[in-house]
Amino acid sequence: MQLNKISDQKLLKQYVQGNEACLEMLINRHKDRIFTTIYLIVKDSYIAEDLFQETFIKVIKNLKKKKYNEEGKFLPWVTRIARNLAIDHFRKKQRMPMVTDSHGDDVFRKMKISTETREQTIIRTEREDEVRRMINQLPDEQRQVLILRHYGELSFKEIADLTDVSINTALGRMRYALNNLRKLMEHSHIKA
Repeated sequence: MQLNKISDQKLLKQYVQGNEACLEMLINRHKDRIFTTIYLIVKDSYIAEDLFQETFIKVIKNLKKKKYNEEGKFLPWVTRIARNLAIDHFRKKQRMPMVTDSHGDDVFRKMKISTETREQTIIRTEREDEVRRMINQLPDEQRQVLILRHYGELSFKEIADLTDVSINTALGRMRYALNNLRKLMEHSHIKA
């Protein structure tokens, strides 16, 4: 039997029985899709690599604790773990995704915008920080869809697939997120 024809379930079963090489085959089989899922959310290859490794550490721990039910859905399970770790990354930082240079500094904060005075820069920065705080006040499901759509630039189909909901549910969550964000902004007197 060819290795690429062995099902995920058989590889998992053999891994749990002690065959470490089977996990390596599973990782190699699905690494591109998992890494891409993470990268689309964080938009930083260094962070994506760290989260990819963290994903499989969590997978190994869950498999050893027998927390995986064999339902033939290994890839969606791992994808969900990867997605949750990527989103948790933003929660821990309590900030929005940013483009960083090799030193981890925000590229856009370094750029000099010639038409903007120092006072305008301070006001813009304060407004961005306030909007970030408001986004963090949204319910988890709404915040998740907003971040994936606006900052991750994912389609609603991709968001629906990643979050295991219908496209209509993803659209509804986005609509509620925008409405709630608008209300928070009006309450704080911030203009969109």
